[in-house]
Amino acid sequence: MIVTRFAPSPTGRLHAGNIRTALVNWLLAKQAGGRFLLRLDDTDLARSTAESARSIRADLAWLGLSPDAEVKQSDRFALYEDALNRLAAQGRAYACYETPEELELKRRVALSRGLPPIYDRAALALSEADKAKLEAEGRRPHWRFKLDETADLDWTDGVRGPCHFPAASLSDPVVRRADGSWLYMLPSVVDDIEMGITDIVRGEDHVTNSAVQLQMFAALGAQPPRLAHLALLTGADAALSKRLGSEGVEAWAAAGIEPVAVAALLARLGTSQPVEPLARLADLLPGFALSHFGRAPARFDPADLASLSARCLHHMDHDDVAARLPAGIGAAEWQAIRPNLTRLDEVAAWHAIIAGPITPVVEEADYIATARTTLADLPWGDDIWSRLVEALKTATGRKGKALFLPLRLALTGQPHGPEMAALLPLIGRDEVLRRLAG
Repeated sequence: MIVTRFAPSPTGRLHAGNIRTALVNWLLAKQAGGRFLLRLDDTDLARSTAESARSIRADLAWLGLSPDAEVKQSDRFALYEDALNRLAAQGRAYACYETPEELELKRRVALSRGLPPIYDRAALALSEADKAKLEAEGRRPHWRFKLDETADLDWTDGVRGPCHFPAASLSDPVVRRADGSWLYMLPSVVDDIEMGITDIVRGEDHVTNSAVQLQMFAALGAQPPRLAHLALLTGADAALSKRLGSEGVEAWAAAGIEPVAVAALLARLGTSQPVEPLARLADLLPGFALSHFGRAPARFDPADLASLSARCLHHMDHDDVAARLPAGIGAAEWQAIRPNLTRLDEVAAWHAIIAGPITPVVEEADYIATARTTLADLPWGDDIWSRLVEALKTATGRKGKALFLPLRLALTGQPHGPEMAALLPLIGRDEVLRRLAG
């Protein structure tokens, strides 16, 4: 079974980039009948908040990406401690005592010599007596994972294809800070093993992390998940600005954007497939494949969402929206109103026009009186509009706007809107006659 995960840090709301990551992970799992998990990476206890965690859950629910299970890293510190102890026993994790200032100085010296700023492993030369002396001085160690410099890092990426990193070009990563707090690298691997993650899809800014973590999986005796790294999103100016980067569910929901429109756009950005309106999230599953994604940055423009959202509404059946409609709007009324909507909350206004009462706009009283008399003599039926306008055309010689617009104003009070052929049967004979009476 394919098991994927979405692993945000609960330090704020989701934005377009990480929503795209969540969506692709959901699609990959659900297309194969697998599981999609949420992992809250809240090891940074100072910045992580319960409110942010709630907002992440709410955003995923709004998008229809509800996870099959959820874990929090703050509940799993014992697992990370055990993994670090096992790695230390193997000689694959070691304590370091440099201060941040000393490490920065080493980095600058290396750069000034034209060398990569890789940690020099000086801590490995410390004796137990050296360590005891440093700790007696008040220093507390941070811990690093020791890379095997003889084993190059290779994998076939689900998006990028063959990937290769010489291990000697990478620095031993810090996995635990001197204050005892955990960094991303090791806890993520431990969780992926324990949660049974089979596939990891994340942004290409994690490619180097993946190279390092492959050795962590091996050191812990686990088969690594399949890896795929999506090209990052950019804005219209080729750089994802702070404004675009912060664009998310709260803004989209306030603008009346349909959740499925967000999914329809983000699922196809960076692929060769066209962005098309959808009625349901599940419509994205057929034909989904990571191989459709390219390595070029994907352009995201939130301005594209409004028109796409309207087109998605026009594809939805009554069953797709019934739970979100005002009471009393049935399938026939939805079918009549749907083509004229740009956002779902406009339904209520059109429902009020159908149900009445309204104030008719009568600009040509004689013509409207003729229309009422003509209608009163016609048998009522679903085709009443076409028979009415045909009779009026014959009786008055009118055509086009002069024939239709005065009737629309008198019957709806609006100069435009849903097709009158669909509205008249919904308004009903008695109410239509009343409105034509002025």
